[in-house]
Amino acid sequence: MLRHIAKSLYLLLFTVVLGCVIYPALLWAIGATVFPFQANGSILKDPDGKPVGSLLIAQPFTKDEYFQPRPSAASYDASACTSSALAASNYALRGRVAGTLGPIVKYKSGPKAGQLVAPDIEAWFQADKFQGNPSIVAQWADAHNSMAQGWVTGDPTHGAYVDEWTKTHADVVAQFVKDNPDTPQPKAPDLAVVFFKAFSKDNPGKFPSPVTKTGADGKSTTVIEPVKDGSDIQSNFFDMWRQENPDVELQDVPGDLVTTSGSGLDPHITLDNAEFQLERVAAKWAANTKADAAAVHKDIEQILQDNASAPFGGLVGEKIVNVLQVNLELRKKYGPPT
Repeated sequence: MLRHIAKSLYLLLFTVVLGCVIYPALLWAIGATVFPFQANGSILKDPDGKPVGSLLIAQPFTKDEYFQPRPSAASYDASACTSSALAASNYALRGRVAGTLGPIVKYKSGPKAGQLVAPDIEAWFQADKFQGNPSIVAQWADAHNSMAQGWVTGDPTHGAYVDEWTKTHADVVAQFVKDNPDTPQPKAPDLAVVFFKAFSKDNPGKFPSPVTKTGADGKSTTVIEPVKDGSDIQSNFFDMWRQENPDVELQDVPGDLVTTSGSGLDPHITLDNAEFQLERVAAKWAANTKADAAAVHKDIEQILQDNASAPFGGLVGEKIVNVLQVNLELRKKYGPPT
């Protein structure tokens, strides 16, 4: 009996050593010597030698000098890899896509072909009528409660602005409490819809947006003020504008410019997507470097072509570029953005 137990223990020990020590050590040694870049996370470094991210995981870029990745349902958090799982009929998806399109989409035909739609969205918004009824902002908030609440919670300054608003609109807050007895002490997000309705009444044709001001001491501060134009209006009200202008022909945009990937972490965008962003990126670098705009455009176009590839050596799929890799090439060529 003891002999059988001893053999079993020896076998167990051998298996543990083989599976938990020798095999992992062998894989580590092969990876570290043959594939050191991949084994260490495919980390890319900037021109100063500082690690800036993985070739395999998307990260956000917000400066106009850089190409931007696909939207991410995971907020580019590798530990929260996920898709949005929103149906095409879900307004949260429709609102996010419309928010992306508003500032960038252009007319496809007609006298304004090639021009941005954004200025017309602003002019239509300032008229303060939607489907013949006044108070566009109030209608927007009433129809899309979640978007109104998302605005309040999206930035601490927004919530603080609503808190200040409650001090001068005690009657509106009191009526809300009366209509919602289960919320006797409402917070800013609870008051989102009634806030926007009151704001629309007090500020027709305007929307609360951050405005940066420079004080006498030279320091910049950002405050929320009623505005009649800007990216917030272009984004939030593009969908309503489109509903009133369904026959206007607009240019197509690459699908991956407005849709998330299955993981939310896809580091690549299609070459079509990159080409769509090229005008913005080239114009910004030309302004920063004070170089000829056409020459900068041509140089960045070449960077895209040099870094574009299709899966399996081009046998399947369309050409894609790695966003981080291309942006690092821009950094190497032009230096840090100003």
